Parts: sequence; structure tokens; C-alpha cells
Amino acid sequence: MPAHKPRVPIEAIELYNRYIHGEIGRRDFLNGVKRFAIAGLTAGAIVEALTPNYAAAQQVSKTDDRIKASYETIPSPKGNGSIKGYLVRPFSADTRAATAAKLPGVLVVHENRGLNPHIEDIARRIALEGFVAFAPDALTSAGGYPGDEDKARELFSKLDQAKAREDFLAAYATLKARPDCTGKIGVVGFCYGGGISNMLATRVPDLAAAVPFYGMQPKPEDVAHIKAPLLLHYAEKDDRINAGIAAYEEALKANHVKYQLFKYAGTQHGFNNDTTPRYDKAAAALAWERTLAFFKKNLRG
Repeated sequence: MPAHKPRVPIEAIELYNRYIHGEIGRRDFLNGVKRFAIAGLTAGAIVEALTPNYAAAQQVSKTDDRIKASYETIPSPKGNGSIKGYLVRPFSADTRAATAAKLPGVLVVHENRGLNPHIEDIARRIALEGFVAFAPDALTSAGGYPGDEDKARELFSKLDQAKAREDFLAAYATLKARPDCTGKIGVVGFCYGGGISNMLATRVPDLAAAVPFYGMQPKPEDVAHIKAPLLLHYAEKDDRINAGIAAYEEALKANHVKYQLFKYAGTQHGFNNDTTPRYDKAAAALAWERTLAFFKKNLRG
């Protein structure tokens, strides 16, 4: 758990998970949190602790001179017309230019709040490992990430998901075609983004690698279309998502898909997100180490 966040009851974290995934409304969430207030920690303090703290968790500054970042809008003819995203690649402070060599690409897919500062930071971390990172914002058609998590969730619930999926397919194609990219593309996604990562694996025959973090699994009949190797990360205490693991594994084995699956002991859904108390430092570090090694193996070969 990050040092900047006080410890909160596990039951409150589970309630927060239900809230952010739309199982309960904000009023029920706030009323429920009151039951978990403990000595020295009020209900208000618990809510504050559960709210993402982007500044405290940031690992790579937006002004870091080792990267070059920009916001790009690309066409999505079959989706919502266009999708905006955050593009980041390594930058040489010595030559004041982007790295000359072509690099593999990684599509970074957010949780169900759109392209927030945490996901932008993830994209910068990936770029520093020698990749062109592109993080699309599914909320583009709704005006983009609004800067407020509750508002973002509200907007997200109104998205046309069929069109959103086409937006991510367009983002993949655009990243692959970039002149500074080798054309070998991987995808990493978290929660909603984990589900999108699984979807892309079923829809994109030349996807080179997919890393879903606690993502919703595709339909078993779609698994036959997967050609990319998969690295699947799951939290131990995540019944909603984990309910689909057995059928997914059965389909993966039946279709001879290359995959590795890790379930991290004692963790909650969202354990890699270092902006909230759901964060598990040890599990996140191990999962991230595995993720980078997986991308380097499958995208640079």
C-alpha cells in the first residue's frame, strides 16, 4: 500500500470496487463506508484514502527529458469517427531528438475511467523501456477524460461499447503503421482495459503480445482466433473477474494458445494501480517485471 495513503478496512476497499464497477451507486457507497469508520479514521477520511492520488504515485514526470510525448487524434471510421490518445516515445536529451531507430509499439488501455493521469504515467514508463507507447481515450466521443473520476465513470457507462472496440482497433492499426514503429505491437490493459486486451487478441491476427491485468475474458468460441501469446495477471480476491478463468483456460488449452497465467496471493482487483489502497507493491512490481520481460521477448524478436 502506498505510503501516502492511510490503511483502510478491506471491506471498504471491496465496497469501493463494487462502486467503481457500477454495482452500487455513489449514495450507497458513501453510506456503506460509514459502517467501516474506525478510531482515528472518519468516513470522510476513508473516502479520501480510496480516491486516486495521481501526483503522489507518479513515477515519470510529463516533463522528463528522456521522453517525447504528445496528444494525437487519429481517425476511427468504424468507431466514433476519431479517438484521441497520448503518444510517448524515448527521447535523447543529448541530441534533443526522438530516438532514431524504429521501435516496437505498445497500446496501453485504461480502466473504466478513461485516459487519466495514472494511465498516462504507465505509458511514459513503457516508453522508457524502449517502446512507442500509445494510450487511447475511449471517452473521446464524450469529450475526453473529464478530470473527475465520478464524472468519468458516469460518462463511461453511456459509451457505445461496439464503437469503442472499433476505436481501439483503429488505434492499433495507426500505431502499427507509424514510420517510427517496427510494426510489432503488444497491448497491455487494466480492468476494462484488460478486457479490451483480450478482445484485441481475438480480433487482430498479427498482434504480437497481449497482457491483460484482471480483465474480463472473451467468449470461449472467440478464443480460437487468438494467435498472440498471452500473459494473464489476476488478483486472488476478485470473484467477479475470476469466475471466468476456468472456461478461458479450457478454451486456451483446447486451441493451443500460448499463455502464462499468474494469480497474485492476497491481492484485490486493481492491485497494480499505485494511486489507491488497492495497490499491492510486491505483487505489482513482480507483475510489471514479468510484463516488461514478456514484451521485450515477443516484440523485439
